[in-house]
Amino acid sequence: MLRTIRAFWHDQRGVALILVSVMLPAIIGFSLLAIDMSRMNNLHNDLQKATDALALAAAAELNGRSDAWTRAENALANLVSNSTRFSDAGIVILPNTGSTTVNPTYSSCRSRGQISWCFLASIPASDSDPITSANYAASAILTRFIQVSAQPETFTSIFPVSFSSSGSAADTSYNVSAVSVAGFTSGVCDFTPVFICNPYENDPDGHTLEEAVSNPALHRRLIELRKVGNGAAAGPGNFGFLEPPEGVGNGAQALAQTIATSKPIGCYSAQGVTTKTGQNAGPVQDAFNVRFGIKASGGHFNSAEYGPAANVRKGAAAGGNGNGNGNGGGNQCPSYNQLTFGSPNMGLPRDATTPYMNGRMGDGNWNLSGYWSTNFSSASHPSSWDTTKPTRYDVYKYEIANNLAGTASAGGEVGTPPSACQPPVTSVDRRLIYGAILNCAALDENNDLSGHSTDLPVEAFGSFFLTEPVSSASDDASVFVELVDITGRGGQGTLDNFLRDEAQLYR
Repeated sequence: MLRTIRAFWHDQRGVALILVSVMLPAIIGFSLLAIDMSRMNNLHNDLQKATDALALAAAAELNGRSDAWTRAENALANLVSNSTRFSDAGIVILPNTGSTTVNPTYSSCRSRGQISWCFLASIPASDSDPITSANYAASAILTRFIQVSAQPETFTSIFPVSFSSSGSAADTSYNVSAVSVAGFTSGVCDFTPVFICNPYENDPDGHTLEEAVSNPALHRRLIELRKVGNGAAAGPGNFGFLEPPEGVGNGAQALAQTIATSKPIGCYSAQGVTTKTGQNAGPVQDAFNVRFGIKASGGHFNSAEYGPAANVRKGAAAGGNGNGNGNGGGNQCPSYNQLTFGSPNMGLPRDATTPYMNGRMGDGNWNLSGYWSTNFSSASHPSSWDTTKPTRYDVYKYEIANNLAGTASAGGEVGTPPSACQPPVTSVDRRLIYGAILNCAALDENNDLSGHSTDLPVEAFGSFFLTEPVSSASDDASVFVELVDITGRGGQGTLDNFLRDEAQLYR
């Protein structure tokens, strides 16, 4: 008997079953905990991916335009479709349908269905610092970021022990949410340092910039690039120029160089540009006029990158002999004071009247028939122009494409650049300039265009066709242009190569 008891005591068969039986509650508990953690992690990933995608979609619309909030909210509603699972509510669609609710305290904060968002003008430098109402944007043009939050989803764990701070064993449900912050940087490169006041900022007929590049009646309106109601200034000291890029200098000659060159290097952000004050004299006039084959003063702009356009017809005769090509009386390009303008030559005419923008924008009614008969009496133009009058830019391009630039006008002027000038720049359109469009009226209300102005929001960047040379080096000199295209969704796409747009996550 004693031997049997001793053998039983030392027998280890079946001990694993005993250990498993002892550990089984812990094994089951840890398994349930792993399942719960996996479900919670999946739920959080669903929410985080949704808010990330929604924030990026909305941020891509925050280009500083006045309708940015509307477009961002349309993107939230239509561009991304995400669903979340693993919560007590089952499959939840983000964002949900329904109307947008505006926070009664902060108009920049809204919600719809399962998500909420706030438009931000700034974010704290450190990710550890919370976003507060001080970061909210007061308007669409000041908005640079958007914060998107998913409504907390309830998650009930299988593991029967609570980890909540309440300590209640019965409380085994948790709320899981996600927040994302995205921003948009928009800008252009290879642009000339000029700006123009938005001609459609407070249009009495309700027209917009987008309409102006697509509606022929608006597209052909002639615009005075600089404001002349108060001298030539858009604001005290501001004559329509932006700060040149770093490294080219600060004087009038440096500004003129960046305008005159066919290879501009300036990059500008839609979130803010800086004006260049008090620079409006001789070198700047030359910078525009070298594009017309007009000699710059002081021997400047004589290299190939400052060459004239392929078509420089401007309604001028040189040297008093009426040949108009710059060679009469001397074997060099004419200076402005060597030219005489008018009959029997004719450049692209101005509009018949200027009823808009306090006389700064015409009605689009310009003398096409007179221009054509003076310069191309034996050639015909497209019959469609008799029905829908073209822009001056259309006519300029048609002359080049159909070899009419070399045709002599009634007074002998040709559009081909003077033979003694450096070769025309054919790789780019030299009669186009590129600049920022600012809402000057809104900026004037806050004196933002007074003196050296920084961080001025840009409504859009645009391209403009120079219709005639700049006639004076003084502060009241006017630059006449036609709007050709703008950046953004309302544009025609000709400026896409200049754009540097990027939406990115910040938090």
